[in-house]
Amino acid sequence: MKIAVDAMGGDNAPLAPVLGAILAVKQYGEDVVLVGQEDKIKAILKENNAENLSGLHIVHAPDIVDMHDDPSTVLRKKPQSSMAVALKLVKDGEADAIVSAGSTGALLSGATLFCKRIKGIRRGAVAPVMPCANGQVMLVDAGANTECTAEYLLQFAFLGSLYAEKIRKIKNPRVGLVNNGTEDSKGDAIRKETYALLKKAHDEGRLNFVGNVEGSDVPLGKCDVAVCDGFSGNVMLKTIEGVAKFMAAEIKKVFTRNMGTKIAYLLCKSGMDEFKEMFNQDVIGGAPFLGIAHPVIKAHGSSNEIAVMNAVRQAIEYTKSGMIEAVEQNIEHMTVNKED
Repeated sequence: MKIAVDAMGGDNAPLAPVLGAILAVKQYGEDVVLVGQEDKIKAILKENNAENLSGLHIVHAPDIVDMHDDPSTVLRKKPQSSMAVALKLVKDGEADAIVSAGSTGALLSGATLFCKRIKGIRRGAVAPVMPCANGQVMLVDAGANTECTAEYLLQFAFLGSLYAEKIRKIKNPRVGLVNNGTEDSKGDAIRKETYALLKKAHDEGRLNFVGNVEGSDVPLGKCDVAVCDGFSGNVMLKTIEGVAKFMAAEIKKVFTRNMGTKIAYLLCKSGMDEFKEMFNQDVIGGAPFLGIAHPVIKAHGSSNEIAVMNAVRQAIEYTKSGMIEAVEQNIEHMTVNKED
């Protein structure tokens, strides 16, 4: 198996992607292809005594996708960018999956252009995993599609459920529809239509639909997969991230207020460390793009080498999981017959 890593993508590129690739090859025993400016990649490998590491390969790509580039056109304008070349490796079968910490919009656009969507899937979706009361919850979609139809949301539900089952190893994952109330009568026309479609899939035994979930229900662990349009999902994701940072800062203020509180912190340090680890995105690695015909993992922009290593792990797990084949086998249940 070969995982293509965009060595020039992200705030800490190329150092973090290259170091992460080194760790991944050593940890997981699969091949990694570093795509980017060869001289810079080789310099980092030499500094870390890894220039002859078995399983690590380099493909030269002179250009870089800048965060200010237009996501919808940049890969056409920069066909020799590290992201475009890495995607082409996957498209041509020279790599099995791609990991990039570069522009989310450009990566999704490129994944759709080069790797294509699974036949029958209307839109690819960004699906990050967030901590919640009972472990983790997957948010589908979290920013790729700001305007959705009920069919898109139905497909997001199936994609998230299959990912939870195949890769996160959750038996009969609970799927919730993010709405402005838990009653089945709540929401706009699209949410009501989606509710009916998800209820039908539940009654047929194809999804474990637990009904509408409010924004406050998601971090409380009321579902394993939270389905929403990309606008609502992105707002929810950023809000939860902001609240987590705010709470962490306020808790730090409490414990550093005086000598007594500092002593109290030492007494509960292990618990606080566990709390902090819940929000450590480096451990998760990245977010998969669901619905694409090949595994695509988007690592967060500020990824360090640990995050890149774990994103490679995600890509390996995704490739081995049979997830894409499972979507293909269930696609007939994921489309809406307008004549019904």
